[in-house]
Amino acid sequence: MGTVTGPSLEAFLPELPEVEITRRHLEEAMVGRRLERVRVTHTRTARYNATTGEVESRLSGRRVDTVGRHGKFLVIGLDDGYTMVAHMGMSGRFSVAAKTDEEAPHTHFVAVLDDGAEVRFIDPRTFGFIAVFDEDELSDSALSRLGPDAWVDPPSVPILMRALNGRTAPIKALLLDQGPIAGLGNIYADEALHLAGIHPLTPGGGLDATEVAGLLLAIQKVLSEAIESGGTTLDDLAYLLPDGQAGDNLSRLGVYARTDEPCLKCGTPVERIVVRARSTHFCPRCQAL
Repeated sequence: MGTVTGPSLEAFLPELPEVEITRRHLEEAMVGRRLERVRVTHTRTARYNATTGEVESRLSGRRVDTVGRHGKFLVIGLDDGYTMVAHMGMSGRFSVAAKTDEEAPHTHFVAVLDDGAEVRFIDPRTFGFIAVFDEDELSDSALSRLGPDAWVDPPSVPILMRALNGRTAPIKALLLDQGPIAGLGNIYADEALHLAGIHPLTPGGGLDATEVAGLLLAIQKVLSEAIESGGTTLDDLAYLLPDGQAGDNLSRLGVYARTDEPCLKCGTPVERIVVRARSTHFCPRCQAL
């Protein structure tokens, strides 16, 4: 069995707000319910277990005690000590459906609950996954290496400064790394840096306490607003809420995907650069280097 590794997953949508909204839907549907039957139809969906059958057997008959989240991972506690970990990747989404509802194309996971509802995972590009770990496997997974959650349990200013101390990498790259702080991807890292007035190429270790404090406040504001508005659904509709609706946060974005459009603060055209292979948007005036 493999472990959940690979930083390439960490920069893609969905990000923390989209996963948190999904978590709330799944919590309402799943907590206290027993998983009567589980079906996994794609090997990549179960790639961090030995086989698809292992995921099915470890989940079938289990009761769901908790539906949590750390960063961009869903963490579902079961009654027998196993933990279900899910990452939606680039194109994955969960839905809560009735048995009679037609399955969407690319449905690679179905869990039938004891009330007849079905939790389905739809993932056209199969970058997402569902894994079921025992305690030892969980402690060896990527979850154990994530930094503090950016929204529920953000680091204090001194803790984040210690994590950034001596780091010469651009702050944008460090925010995507998930080690100093977990949950931010390309969209919300750009938005938080813009709100905090920090250039994305600023070395992480070069931020002073005032800048770090401002960044933490900006992260909280950006994430809270995104959660309130249902997350960000881009034009490709890759992310939808579990009820099939689109998130409404796109209109709130200040810089992301707004190249050459006026900054909403000062009117200067937004610029796009590439930071560690990731498209990055910023205002050259508000975020002077």
